[in-house]
Amino acid sequence: MPETMIQADGLVKIYKTKQTEVLALQGLDLTVEQGELTALIGNSGSGKSTFLNMIGGLDRPSAGSLVVGGKNLFTMTEKELVRYKRDTVGFVWQNNGRNLLPYLSALDNIMLPMYLSDVKKKRERAIELIEMVGLANKKNSRMNTLSGGEQQRIAIAIALANSPKLLLADEPTGSVDSATANYIFDIFTELNKAGQTIMIVTHDVALSKKVKRVVAIRDGKISSERILKESYAERLKESSIDWRLEDTQEEYVIMDKAGRVQIPKEILEVMGMKDNKIKLELQDGKVVISAPDKE
Repeated sequence: MPETMIQADGLVKIYKTKQTEVLALQGLDLTVEQGELTALIGNSGSGKSTFLNMIGGLDRPSAGSLVVGGKNLFTMTEKELVRYKRDTVGFVWQNNGRNLLPYLSALDNIMLPMYLSDVKKKRERAIELIEMVGLANKKNSRMNTLSGGEQQRIAIAIALANSPKLLLADEPTGSVDSATANYIFDIFTELNKAGQTIMIVTHDVALSKKVKRVVAIRDGKISSERILKESYAERLKESSIDWRLEDTQEEYVIMDKAGRVQIPKEILEVMGMKDNKIKLELQDGKVVISAPDKE
């Protein structure tokens, strides 16, 4: 049985200002097993980046439970949290300037995190990683001479420098063209095949439709999951498939521990719902949801 990499139970995050409180996460539950490649999707403000930042140790939960790689993020001291961010998680940002030092070479950038850890043979490890992202010929190039796509590939290598258990990526294809986005996704796919656990936040429709498990967050909770159909699982590199248009995944609404589900907005609109009352009936072993009878 695979080990659990992420276990979130009833996760709550409240941001307070002088005038108001914002409830970014409202009792989020999610389990991710070791070796999974998972995508998080949702509208702006849904809570997906907040959740990613908590997993990465960049933000503290307000309530609930969050365990990553066997480590409880609620009970960590600041010193333990620093060690966790160094050794357990690697982060790839949409804005790769957060990962890179422009005046250093690509190879030096990759080696930099290793000086904060106990990695042996740093140069050999950096060369291995730069070859993995297909940029061995750019190893001595300064970062400010590389294209945006090349910088993002170096950023992936940096995130992997200390061999993290979990790789987190926040919109990793958001600022590159479609060809580069496909190349970056291929890197993630190969890493995942080798056993790397990866979680990606993305708005990229084509990318999300290639991922085996897609988790949708709505209003601070998990609302649904999409699972890649078996018929598409072995066809990820086929150029003939329009991944934006193909129906590649089965979608499932998620029921929380209290038995609550979020009905997709599209269905509610088709039903013509005007308030929060619905009819719920059991017919021939199926749950039927309908709008109230008009008086």
